[in-house]
Amino acid sequence: MSTNSPEPVLIFDTTLRDGEQSPGCSMNLTEKLEMARGLRDLGVDIIEAGFPIASVGDFEAVRAIAREITGPIICGLARCNNADIDRAAEALKDAPRRRIHVFLATSAIHREFKLKMTREEIIKRAVDSVQRARQFTDDVEFSPEDAARTELDFLTEVCIAAAEAGAKTLNIPDTVGYAVPSHYAAIIRHLKANIPHSDKLIFSVHCHNDLGLAVANSLAAVQEGARQIECTINGIGERAGNTALEEIVMALRTRYDFYQLPTRINTKMLYPLSRKLSSITGMQVQRNKAIVGQNAFAHEAGIHQDGMLKNRSTYEIMRPEDVGIPSTELVLGKHSGRNALKHRVEELGYKLDDQQFQQLFESFKALADRKKNVYDADIEALIDNQFHSGGEIWTLLNFTCSASFGVPPTAAVTLKHRDGHTVCEPAIGDGPVDAVLKSIQKGTGVELKVTDYRVRSVTGGLDAQAEATLEVEYENKKLNGRGLNTNVIEASALAFLQVINRIAQRQIRPRLKPTDHVPTEVVPTI
Repeated sequence: MSTNSPEPVLIFDTTLRDGEQSPGCSMNLTEKLEMARGLRDLGVDIIEAGFPIASVGDFEAVRAIAREITGPIICGLARCNNADIDRAAEALKDAPRRRIHVFLATSAIHREFKLKMTREEIIKRAVDSVQRARQFTDDVEFSPEDAARTELDFLTEVCIAAAEAGAKTLNIPDTVGYAVPSHYAAIIRHLKANIPHSDKLIFSVHCHNDLGLAVANSLAAVQEGARQIECTINGIGERAGNTALEEIVMALRTRYDFYQLPTRINTKMLYPLSRKLSSITGMQVQRNKAIVGQNAFAHEAGIHQDGMLKNRSTYEIMRPEDVGIPSTELVLGKHSGRNALKHRVEELGYKLDDQQFQQLFESFKALADRKKNVYDADIEALIDNQFHSGGEIWTLLNFTCSASFGVPPTAAVTLKHRDGHTVCEPAIGDGPVDAVLKSIQKGTGVELKVTDYRVRSVTGGLDAQAEATLEVEYENKKLNGRGLNTNVIEASALAFLQVINRIAQRQIRPRLKPTDHVPTEVVPTI
């Protein structure tokens, strides 16, 4: 970066502190360390590792991260009291670069109902706490909690006092997600104009997403001179969550023409780290989540798919590769057009003449009206049924599996090959489903890596049918399978076997060529 380039916006990640406070997102020490390593590799500037006084586990996690993770500043949160600050200092003492983040509520509603403190008492407590934290480190951050609902004159007074006491970073939290962009921007603008020597301070923003405005508010603050953004992976956090790290980073990158502000983030790590967090917490992001959602780079509408095939910039403002997603996905469904289907058929290795393709397109449209997404396996099945019917290679005959506490789960799946012979290979897995899938792999000799697995109920009641869907990786390609049964394990086996059959059929059959089969009836072009 040249000397004339602007200083990067600091990315302060609080996934391990505020993010972990999201219901169901608590992490143990091993998981926190794993995420901290990922955040380091991602290139965040500050990792808020936890709230050391909250519990023994939180203290140990902050201390372990402080000892192992080098590069980012390691930060610990503390309320404005001596016990919190001393505990944070003890947890952080081994970190080469450390920060103590102290906070105290300032809004009228918090002063009256939570703290029972006057304005003067709050200012004194803030000053005393910043000064105490400065005994342990020169890097102290002060946050007036609920700043967005604090009277502007008092907020300014508190921030001036904290800065004079030694706080180098002033964080202005929208604790309850109350602000809107113009309101929040005005707060930052006022503070920068009215705090002495504000050019020597770092103004930080910490926005919650209760009104869905966390990213918008953060960007508005950046325009007014805020240079640190507090955020979390996948936007996890209290209630509706925090500013989503991946969204704020890609907004600054994609609209660099507007903001002219870089970050130090390795954006290709965004998607893998998002998936890692989902795996650790069990909290999946919604399909249409910006940047890292399953549909973020997926296109189904025919006109969009046609534009994408001609020039991806017609409907994509970012490249999926830039956030760590392998490629754009053209989702085939009832809105898809001829070009998208033709592109997918050719990718699968088939060569169809115009008449064959027209027949396939009509069958595809009929199928797409009956189901939401049409997978590669569905397309191959359509081609097989119309032009090269050969049936399934492997059929599920039966299976047994066992799972008990303290005993490794086992399974034995009996499969029948199309030529008449049967196989049954026992296997041990992490769970009954894993054992069944491993037994199928051993029996068929096809090695696959499962990258996604989901089960959902498609009907109500205790006898509901379960739909198992899974995604596997084979020869650097993603393949999908689907199985339906009242038995979850059987549904999973059927989904897996669907993928196995698809691979087996591709390995033994010749690809269709225009001369292989031509329907006698010519279907009009549409």
